[in-house]
Amino acid sequence: MSNITATHQAATPSPGTKTAPIPVLEVFGPTVQGEGMVIGRKTMFVRTAGCDYHCSWCDSAFTWDGSAKDQIRRLSAADIWQELQAIGGTRFSHVTLSGGNPALLPQLGELITLLRSQGIATAVETQGSRWQEWLYDIDEVTLSPKPPSSGMTTNWDVLDDIVVRLSNRKIAGESPKPYAGACSLKVVIFDDTDLEYARTVHERYSHIPLFLQTGNPDVNTENTGQIAESLLHRYEWLIDRVMDDSRLNDVRVLPQLHTLVWGNKRGV
Repeated sequence: MSNITATHQAATPSPGTKTAPIPVLEVFGPTVQGEGMVIGRKTMFVRTAGCDYHCSWCDSAFTWDGSAKDQIRRLSAADIWQELQAIGGTRFSHVTLSGGNPALLPQLGELITLLRSQGIATAVETQGSRWQEWLYDIDEVTLSPKPPSSGMTTNWDVLDDIVVRLSNRKIAGESPKPYAGACSLKVVIFDDTDLEYARTVHERYSHIPLFLQTGNPDVNTENTGQIAESLLHRYEWLIDRVMDDSRLNDVRVLPQLHTLVWGNKRGV
């Protein structure tokens, strides 16, 4: 792994710099976070457009395949904050940045700074393929490298660098006090090959909490009951595999909570 030692640099633009608008597909909530280390957390969602990956089983392919291009709105940080308030009122204290891959967008730094100024905690999930300085300011970062079933290839050098930076993040002017933000890894599991990939991730980054989560192979059906039954069987299979593996003693095994409740419905 890289020996980079990272310090917290300001993620906000310089005075007089015009920030690019943020491509937004959805703002919704409050609802519960269905995945990763913040599963069950009451949160609002801001879903951005664009992704550098095209996973075979992606449940939000509309963020990158062009099918929802007419729904993309280019909003400022202030616009998004106003919309969050209009939808969520006073019923939230947490915002999740989702995608696509939000880490493609350096301009999200302005939104994160604005949310922090309003006392709002933030979370983000990204595959760990791109670095942005604003990741230092996120309260809960989930790195979700994609396993072989996705059809994507992990750039381990890039992921190494991001893990090191997040493992060493500091508050500006307060080094060596660690920043309070949390970092975790999450791998979606469809089969034994994915599980072997997860073992590699766990061994490579043993100091970072790892969450294993069942994958949803049918992202198109509208039969919520059918999806729930399938995912519960997959969850049982994954539990059995992990319980029998001494190399996975410290991982946490999760279902995909929102899919169990709402199936493939958007905006929940």
